[in-house]
Amino acid sequence: MGVVEAVCVSEKKGMVKKEVDEILLKENWGIDGDAHAGDWHRQVSLLAAESIEQVKQKMPHLKHGVFAENIVCRGLELIALGIGDRLVIDGRVVLEVTQIGKECHNAGCAIKKATGDCIMPREGIFAKVIGGGLVRAGFAIEAEGRVPAES
Repeated sequence: MGVVEAVCVSEKKGMVKKEVDEILLKENWGIDGDAHAGDWHRQVSLLAAESIEQVKQKMPHLKHGVFAENIVCRGLELIALGIGDRLVIDGRVVLEVTQIGKECHNAGCAIKKATGDCIMPREGIFAKVIGGGLVRAGFAIEAEGRVPAES
């Protein structure tokens, strides 16, 4: 089990997300007020705080949201997740993993250009909201296995 370290949103696509006190996740939509919300498979993005810390060794000034991540987690091995796995936050908010990684825009984000690498293409987790609710830093987050397909 891990913990939510930060939650972030942006009003427009292509902008760095800003850390906020809380986010409201809406079922089959995403985060209220976030540019990436909508009826599609990448409603919420997640990154591990431990991965962000490795980049901070080269760029210590980085803030949460710079990778366009909505939820920063600590103590949860996000890279071990697969498509269809579920994440449960605070025992009630449910996300289903829909995609692993996403290429940076414009042949490389500012971080890739500055360091030669970006973690989002390898370690970014994208999900859709199955069960909504409020999420804030400090909430527990845990992974569950894939839900069996109905026959």
